[in-house]
This record gives sequence, structure tokens and C-alpha cells, in this order.
Amino acid sequence: MSDNTIIAAVDLGSNSFRLQVARVVEGSLFPLDSLKETVRLGAGLDAHGCLSEEAIAELIAALTRFGERLEGLPPQCVRAVATNTFRVARNAAQFVPAAEAALGYPIEIIAGREEARLIYLGAAHSLPSTRERRLVVDIGGGSTELIIGSQYKSFRTESLQLGCVGWSMRYFPDGVITRERLEAAELAARGAFLPLVPDFHTSEWQRAIGTSGTARSLADILELNDMSPLGITRVGMAQLRQLMLEAGHIDRIQLNGVRDDRRPVLAGGFAIMQAAFDMLGIERMNITYGALRDGVLYDLMQRQTQYDVRNRTVDFFQRRYHADGEQANRVAALAMQLFESLRGEAVPADAILARHLHMAANLHEVGRSIAHASYHKHSAYILQHADMPGFSRREQLWLSRLVLAHAGRLTKLDGESLTQADWDAILALRLAVIMYRSRLDEVLPTLELLRQNESYTLTIDEEWLLAHPLTALALNEEKMAWENIGVTLSLHTIAGD
Repeated sequence: MSDNTIIAAVDLGSNSFRLQVARVVEGSLFPLDSLKETVRLGAGLDAHGCLSEEAIAELIAALTRFGERLEGLPPQCVRAVATNTFRVARNAAQFVPAAEAALGYPIEIIAGREEARLIYLGAAHSLPSTRERRLVVDIGGGSTELIIGSQYKSFRTESLQLGCVGWSMRYFPDGVITRERLEAAELAARGAFLPLVPDFHTSEWQRAIGTSGTARSLADILELNDMSPLGITRVGMAQLRQLMLEAGHIDRIQLNGVRDDRRPVLAGGFAIMQAAFDMLGIERMNITYGALRDGVLYDLMQRQTQYDVRNRTVDFFQRRYHADGEQANRVAALAMQLFESLRGEAVPADAILARHLHMAANLHEVGRSIAHASYHKHSAYILQHADMPGFSRREQLWLSRLVLAHAGRLTKLDGESLTQADWDAILALRLAVIMYRSRLDEVLPTLELLRQNESYTLTIDEEWLLAHPLTALALNEEKMAWENIGVTLSLHTIAGD
């Protein structure tokens, strides 16, 4: 990414939406603008797990305002990530298109561990570059992320289904704070942390770091009321707990640092933080202002370099599932050549698709580690459901769908919403796999793949094809596979030089 490029990150959390705009200067980020909308989306989920019409309307209104600020920025310079409420909302498929239209850019619903990775990346860039192992705790509106890392690398990432919005609604719905309610909230939170104790206890790290709204809010209250000299301490938490119980209601808590936008979720966030201190052996927690949106900005900047974490994920998955790297490289190179011949001068959207095609080609055989028969189905399942650092749910679904389509019948894609570019990518990958069925570095004939409307023509050397009857048979079977879905694939042979 070149100097003076303006990039933007949109963080669609369960308690608030945030927009951060920055300029890239010599590999560093210089903030230009930031916006915040306290949407409290997590409170808009009904008993059936669907986001209410009122919450959707508020979501659209907020994103429309964000969209005005982002207008004119290239698609590759904006990344919008959505977290827990988008992950769990049963009607996400219905409201996400409208949300994307309001924002003007795609929205990536990211998995909990991907959220944790990005949080750590943002936090690490705001902390001294020491070698100590850090525990980063991010209590959001709908989920809590835990990360252990050193410098800019995260070693362990976890995401728990507990957040300050959901916990406040469950245990303090009317704002009343009693000892019984607070103990119940803390006990339930401790139960959620329990399975993570062996990996995240104090013996595994040297310093605890809190980030995002709950940690910052608690630190402000403790510091401004002389309950803690710096950050969050166990002693300060005990004092705040007593003051909350004495107040008896969230609205009667009269302390410095209690902001109106945080007051409704203070009790739930406190209970989760207290449980984290108790279960993980935390005595003191420092605060950093680097968080998810900062991590998204740094990740977006790195995506334009060799440090794109998705490339490392692809390499890791090839090793983890013992994929044949040389075969993957052959197939990927030919698939890209064929795709580019079909698409010509790629528009930005096609450039993104081409990159995803290259990744899918490199991963199309990971399922062979499970079974040779129907390996493409196993590959597709892995890519859809595995934790893949750097990838959004949408990206994983697309990779899975393309890998599933690279072998077998095309009729299995009936009902899928596919663009012409998607079909081009599918054909390019299928043909590349056929041409390298021998799994050897043999010299292939010159291939030309063209499309007119929805009809394809593959031009190939006649003499070469006669010398490779197995490939000729496979190409004829491929013609029939496309005919079964109403698409014409013609083979045009030409005499060699």
C-alpha cells in the first residue's frame, strides 16, 4: 500500500459502531478521523435470536452516516467487520444486504477467534514492543475475547459468548443491583471462563492488558475515584463492588467517570471482569486504547504486502493437511491464467475474486488428508468451518463453494447465487485440475479460454490432445457437465506449429 493512501476501518460491535480513518505514511498509520455510534445492537435481539425491526432501522441509520464519511474511498481501502450480534442473529441474511447498501461497502462477519486476532494486533501496536507475554482481555457488548501474545504475534486466541450488553440484560434488566444478582452474574461468568483456565491462567503470561469499552470504563471509574492508582486492580474492584451494592440501582451510582452511554451496561461488564480476575489470577490490569478497529487498519495495510496473514494461513493449512504444494502451485498458476484470459482487464471486484481463486486453488486438496473419495467435499467442509486467521465468514464460504465445485457434478450448485465471474472462476479451476491430472511438471500446450455471453470455448492444440487421450476424455466429460446446467463449453482444436 503506497504512502498517503487513506484507509478506513469500520467496527460493528454489539454495543457500539466505530469508524476510524487513517493515512498510511512510511508504513505507519496517522489517524485522520473517527466516529462513534452507540447502537447497543445486542439489546435488539428478540427471544428467537432475531434482530428487531427497530434495531435494524437504527443500524441502517448509523451506517448511512458512516457511508457519507467513507464515500469516494476505493473498496480495497475500506474494511468493515461485524462481530457477535451479526454472528448470532438468525435473520442476518435478511438485514446484511441493506446494511451493506447503507454503508456502501461489503460487511465481513468475522469469527470470534478472528476478532481476537485483530484485537491483539490493534492492542500490540499501542504497547511497547517488549518480549513479555501479555494477556489481552476485551469485554465487548456481545462477546469476550482473550488473547495471549508477545510483540505483534498472538499465540492463543479465544472468544466467549458473554458480553456487557447481554449480561446486563440477563441479570440486571431493570437496573436493580442486589448481592444475589451480582453473585449470580459473576458465578455464571466464572463458569464460562473455567474451560480456559489451563491455557490463560497467570502462569502463562506476565502482564494483563484490558482494551475496549468495559475495561476503559472500569479503569476510568477506579482512577477518578481514587480506588486504583493506575488501571484496574483487585482491591479497586472490591471497593467498586461495594459501592454498586450500596447504590442498589445503576442510576443511583454517583461516581466520577460513569458515562451515560456506559451506565446501562456497567453492572454486566463489571461481573464479567470480576470473573476474569478471579478465574485467571489477575491482580492488576493495564489499559490500552488500541483495539479491534486499529487491528483492522493494520491488517488492511498488511494485506497489500507479503505480510498478509491470509497467505500465512494458506501455507499453514497446506502443511497441516499434508497437501501437495507443488501440485497446488501448478493448478493455481493455470487457473489464474485461464481466469485472466476470460476476465481481461479486471475491475477491482474481479481482482479480489482472482486472489480468492488463487487461494482456493492452493487449498483445493486439503480434504485428501481425510479421505481420497469425495476429497473435494472434505476440503469444502474444512474451509467453511475451520478457524482461518485473516478470513471472514463470507470469504471462507466462497472458498468452500469454489473448492466444492472444482470436481464432480455442477448441478450441486443449483440454488446458489453465483455471478458470471464466479462461474468463470469455477471453470478455470476445473480445467486447471483436469490439465494437471498427471501431477507432473509437463509442458502444456497453449490454451485459450474465451466466453461469449454464457458460452465458453477452449482452444487447444490438436496434436497434443491426440497424444493425451485421457485428458481428451476428461475434457469431453467436462463439456457434458456444463451442458447439464445449460451452459455450452466447446472444444476447438487447432493444428500445431
